[in-house]
Amino acid sequence: MEKKLSEMDFDEEGTVKEIEETLRKQVAGMGIREGKNIRMATKQPIKGPVVVEVDESLTSLGLGVAEKIVVEVG
Repeated sequence: MEKKLSEMDFDEEGTVKEIEETLRKQVAGMGIREGKNIRMATKQPIKGPVVVEVDESLTSLGLGVAEKIVVEVG
C-alpha cells in the first residue's frame, strides 16, 4: 500500500517509491532516494517535523517535505 511519508505511523517501515521532482536533490543529501528503505522514528504533533531513519541515520524533515514523498508500506 502506498502512502505519503507524513502519513506513516510510528515505527512503520517502507520503501521510498516517489519523490516530488523539486525535492529530489534536497533530500538526496539526507540519504532519502527512491528505492531506499525508510522507518518513521518520531512524529511531532500539530504539524511538527517527522524524524525518519535511513541507512541507520536519523534525519528530520518538515511536514511539508514529508507530504511530497510517497512510500510503499506493508
